[in-house]
Order: sequence, then C-alpha cells, then structure tokens
Amino acid sequence: MTALERSWFEEAQQSMHGWDFSHLAGRWQTADLPWDYAALVREHLSADDRWLDIDTGGGELMGRFNHQPALTAVTEGWQPNIELLKQTVVKKGITLYPDAAEQLTAVPNSTFDIVTNSHGAMPVKRIAEVLKPGGRFVTQQVGATNNYALSRFFDEHYEPAYPDNQLLTVMAQMQAAGFEILRVEQAYAALSFTDVGAIVYYATVIPWEFPHFDVARMLPKLHQLQSLLAINGRVTTFEDRFMIIARKLARRD
Repeated sequence: MTALERSWFEEAQQSMHGWDFSHLAGRWQTADLPWDYAALVREHLSADDRWLDIDTGGGELMGRFNHQPALTAVTEGWQPNIELLKQTVVKKGITLYPDAAEQLTAVPNSTFDIVTNSHGAMPVKRIAEVLKPGGRFVTQQVGATNNYALSRFFDEHYEPAYPDNQLLTVMAQMQAAGFEILRVEQAYAALSFTDVGAIVYYATVIPWEFPHFDVARMLPKLHQLQSLLAINGRVTTFEDRFMIIARKLARRD
C-alpha cells in the first residue's frame, strides 16, 4: 500500500462532531449562493419570537443568532448530536426535542412564531401545525440532485436518497398545508475539492449521498480521481440548493 492510499484510509476513520466541516478547511471551496441564509433568518427573527430550529446539528448555526435561550427550541435526530446538545445548548436553557423519526412528534402545536430549517427534514404538515397563525418559516434545502455527478461516479446505480426534495414539490406541499409562499430561489453552486483525501472524508460523513462507500473497494475510482485532479488541481461537483420563505395563513373556517 502506498503512502497516498494509507492517507485515504486514514481520512475514512476521521469523525465529525455536530455539523462541523472544519477538517476540510483549505481543501474545498463552494461557490456563493445568490442569497444569504443567515441574513434571511435575522430579517425574520424578532427578539421576542418563540423560535424552533429543525435538525440543528450541533447547534453551530443556531448559536450565531444569540436568541434568548428561554425562547429557543431545537430538534435533532442523530444520537451523537443529541448527546452533544445536552452538554451544550440544553445547559444554556434551550429546549431540545430529540426527533429520530424527523416528524416533530414531540413538538407542541401552535407554539412558535418562527421555524427555521437549514438542510433539515421537511415534514411540511407538521411544520405548519407547530407554527402559530401568521408564523414564518425560513428554510434552505439540499435538493435531490445534490452532488449527483460525484455520487454516480462512485456508484453507477446511485439514486437520490430524497428524490422528492425538489423546489416545485415542496412548494406544492406547503401551499396544501396552508402556507403563503413569500419568496423562493434555487441555485446550483460549484463545489471543488483540491485533494482526493478530502473527497474520501466528505463521502464518509455523508453516507446518504455516498451509500456503502468503502475506501478499499473504491481504490480504483480514487486513483482515477487523483489523475483527474492532476489536470487542473481540483475535482468539481455541484450543490443543489433552494430556499423558501413562507407564512402560515390564519385558519379560515
């Protein structure tokens, strides 16, 4: 085994805490989206709002907004992140709803002024139910074709894990659930990796886009990527993204 191959096996053994890709700093680059999700949240999040952040990961993004802990709640489904949140945000007074099924089952109805969702599950009907009438929903989503070319490179039989997470489908679901859609946008942003080890790490920690990824089995493919990377110094795929801002309509009897 070569030193390069050993480094790929080592990358596959790295772990990630929360939703933190700092391990890839300087080894990947993503083109800017035409919107700023954090700015959109700040625009719609008022100081006295009761706020729910869905699939918060390790709470890294949620924590940037410095909202009052007593008015803040989060959901998370991945057990390692749940344990992390118990030791961090819960101790600050933020409410945590463990949500392995990603259906907001334990979240009370008609409670929140605003719900945010960055790359999380989209149980649209339940999101409408936990919002108060007039409440706002701000989301940025990973579309069904995210990194499709790279996923298919590793597995010619790959099909998207969430094929219905597409802008048109989600918009229709939201209208049916009683939302007024205020703004939508969609974009495809180039994502470039500057070394194959970074791709190995990325594929390992995102198994839903790279199912059954195994370094030993993928060695021929990884060497192909290494030769392709030598051409222009990077391997590029595309991120599929869309955003929606909506308001829950008042009930009409």
